[in-house]
Amino acid sequence: MTERERDDYFYVCSLIEFTARKTHNKRGVITQALGQKGVEKQLHDAGVSHCLSFEQVSDEIIERYGIVEGSFDTITGCKYTIPSFQDIGKLYSIMIEDCAEPGKEIDELMKIFSSFISDKISNFKSDVYYQNPSYLECSYEAGYLLD
Repeated sequence: MTERERDDYFYVCSLIEFTARKTHNKRGVITQALGQKGVEKQLHDAGVSHCLSFEQVSDEIIERYGIVEGSFDTITGCKYTIPSFQDIGKLYSIMIEDCAEPGKEIDELMKIFSSFISDKISNFKSDVYYQNPSYLECSYEAGYLLD
């Protein structure tokens, strides 16, 4: 993966996280609404979109793809500081790069965001986000959190 591709994936993963938090949806709901073509479009547009606010781009995505308000809120009621949407975006982009076969990064993005590990990472009342990315990748590939 080139440096530009890394930046684009980081941006799109952060955008997905931002949009999911804003609409109180699981991250997989956002990626499913976008679909493969929508994710491809966001990656293609990332070089320009990163100059805009996440809020503006997120609002456009919500409207264009008809994303409705959900009930998945893992932020309200947290006692401690939660990681930023960009911190989470970085984690996802690392996982995609490490887990994807070359040329299959979009497929891997769709799988990771729709898997159990995404819900675990998004539970900010737990410490899963703070685990080593290698542990998260192995757990993702195993299909459950490893002991």
